[in-house]
Amino acid sequence: MLSLLWLCLVSNRVAAQSPSEMTTGPTQAAPVPLSGREAGSNSVSVMQGTTNSGGGNTVNVINSSVTVQGSYSGSRPAGKLIDGVLSLTLGEALAMGLRENLGALEQSAAVQQAQGQRQVARSGLLPQLNTAVSEEFERLNLREQGVEVTSFPEAVKFNFFDARAARLNQSVFDLVRVRNLNSASENVHAQMHAARNARDLIVLAVGGAYLQLIATQARIDATTAQVVSSRAIFQQAADRLAAGLATRVDVTRSQVQLQTEQQRLRSLQADLETQKLRLARIIGLALGQRFAPLDTYPYVPLADITVETALPRAMQDRSDLRAAVAGVKAAEDSVKAARAERVPNLTVNADFGAAGITPSHEATGVYSVAGTLTIPLYEGGRIRGDIEQASAALRQRRAEFEDLRGQVDQDVRQAFIDLGSAADQVGVAKSNVDLAHETLTQSRDRFNAGVADTVELVQAEQAVVQADDDYITAVFEHNLAKVSLARAMGNAEQTLPQLLRKP
Repeated sequence: MLSLLWLCLVSNRVAAQSPSEMTTGPTQAAPVPLSGREAGSNSVSVMQGTTNSGGGNTVNVINSSVTVQGSYSGSRPAGKLIDGVLSLTLGEALAMGLRENLGALEQSAAVQQAQGQRQVARSGLLPQLNTAVSEEFERLNLREQGVEVTSFPEAVKFNFFDARAARLNQSVFDLVRVRNLNSASENVHAQMHAARNARDLIVLAVGGAYLQLIATQARIDATTAQVVSSRAIFQQAADRLAAGLATRVDVTRSQVQLQTEQQRLRSLQADLETQKLRLARIIGLALGQRFAPLDTYPYVPLADITVETALPRAMQDRSDLRAAVAGVKAAEDSVKAARAERVPNLTVNADFGAAGITPSHEATGVYSVAGTLTIPLYEGGRIRGDIEQASAALRQRRAEFEDLRGQVDQDVRQAFIDLGSAADQVGVAKSNVDLAHETLTQSRDRFNAGVADTVELVQAEQAVVQADDDYITAVFEHNLAKVSLARAMGNAEQTLPQLLRKP
C-alpha cells in the first residue's frame, strides 16, 4: 500500500512536469504600428474656383490649384547635391517622385505588412514543429501534501528530465483559419492596388506642381517685359515733362505703374522659389539643390479621347477601384470565417523524445499522439457577435465601392468639363492678348503725338498685364485638366505622356 502511494505521488509529479504540456510554443514578437506619426489625411486633389481678378470687362477665369496633404507632401531626400542649377524635365521629376515620395514608400510598406499578415494567417494551417527540453529539481514536504504515515520521511527530493526532440501541432481541419487566409490574401491584393493608386496620385501631385512652376515662370517673363515697357513709358513721360510737353502728374502716374510692375515681379519671383521648394519636397530632391523646369507645355487641343471611351477605361484601370473590389472580397471572406466558427475543427498533437531522472541516467524513449475534435456548443453569443461585426464591415465596404464607382465617373466627366472650359478660355484669352497689345501700341502712339495722357497708357498697360495673366492661366488650366484626366482614367504613368504632348 505504501509503495503504491509512493508510486502515485511520483507519477503525478512527472506528469505535471511534461514539457509538452508546460510549453505551448515559441514566444511571438509584438508588432508595431506601420507609422510612428499620428494618423492624418493623405490625399492629392485639384481645388477649383472661378475668379475675375481684373474686374470690369475682363473675362472670368477658372483658377485651380493642386492640394497635396499628408505623406504625399513629403519625401525621402536622395541623390547628390550638384553645383549650378539642375535642369529638370517633367519626366525626371515624375521618376524621382514615384521613387522617393513618402506616400509611395508608405504604401509599399503597407503591402509588405499585408504580406506578413498573410504569412501569419497561412502559418495557422501549416505544421507547428519545435523542440522542448526541461529538467527540474524539487524538494517536497510530504506532510504538507497530506501524507501522515510515519514510515514516510517528512520531505523527499525529485529530479526529472524530459527532452522532446520534436513536438508537432497540426490543424487537420479548421475552416475559420482557411477563411482568414483567404481574407488576408485579398487584403494583400487590396494593398497592392492601393500602392498603384498612390503612384497615380503622385503623378497628379508632381504634374500639377511642375505645371504651376511653368505658369509662374511665364508670368515672370511677361511681367519682366512689362517692367521694361513701363520703364520706357516713364522715361518718355519724364522727357516730355522736361520739354514742357507733359505734366508732372503724367510722370508720377507712369512712375507708380513702373513701381507696381516691379513689385509684382518681386512677388512672382518669391512665389516661384516657394513653389520650387514644394516640388523639391514632393519628389525628394537633394537638400539645397537648385533647379529650374526645363520643359514647357503650350496649348495643344486634346484629340482621340472622348467621355465615352474614357469611362470604360477608367472603370477597368483605376487602381483605387480595384483595391475596393479586393476589399469587398476580403470582407466577404471575413464573414465566412465568422460563420465557420460554428463548424467543428480537428487538430493533432504529437511529440517524441526521452525522459528520465537525468539525461545520462535511466532516460527512456517516450512519445505521445493525440487528436482533438472541438465542437462549439454554446459561446454566449460571441460567434453571433463576430458575424454581426463582419457583416457590418462588408456592408460598409460594398457601399464604399459603389460610392467610388460614382466618384470615378464624376472624375472623368469633370476632367472633360474642365478641358472644354479651359480650351474656350484659351481662345478668348489669346484674342484678348492680341487686342490688349494692339491697344497699348496705339495708346503709346497717341501719347507720343500729344493727343493722350498717361491715364490711357496706364490703363492700356494694365489691360496687357491682365490679358497675359489670363492666357497663362488658361493654358495652365488646360494642361492641368489633362493631368487630372490621366489620374481619372487610371494608370497615369503611361496615360499622361499620351495626353500632355508638345506640338
